Amino acid sequence: MLKDFRAFVMKGNVLDLAVAVIIGAAFGAIVTSMVNDIIMPPIGMLLSGIDFKELFLALNGQHYASLAAAKAAAAPVIAYGVFLNAVINFLIVAFVIFVVVRAASKLQKPAPATAPTTKDCAFCFTAIPIPAKRCPHCTSQLTA
Repeated sequence: MLKDFRAFVMKGNVLDLAVAVIIGAAFGAIVTSMVNDIIMPPIGMLLSGIDFKELFLALNGQHYASLAAAKAAAAPVIAYGVFLNAVINFLIVAFVIFVVVRAASKLQKPAPATAPTTKDCAFCFTAIPIPAKRCPHCTSQLTA
């Protein structure tokens, strides 16, 4: 059983998937940092100094100075600012993946055209093998 497991893990697809997951997690951390530390501060500054991570709605009707204060008081909150950051993270990751897949598809060579293996019978228009001398469907004698 250990031998089978080792053979399974050493297959190319499993290793490729493992590498993709690890790189994807690292890329996700980079994108999260980019959104939180580079993109959102200027947007917040343009919108009168709003910090998106601090946008929340307290469901108990009380006012809290910050999201951290509301969570410390165990107040039920809808942290829609954190959600907005997550949506922006997703959109950036999706766009980058789109660009990478598009570039990779342009780099791949198109599959070579394969020679046809069938032809149509001149009498019944059924697909038959090219070397056939007689149509197996209508039994017509075929020329060339």
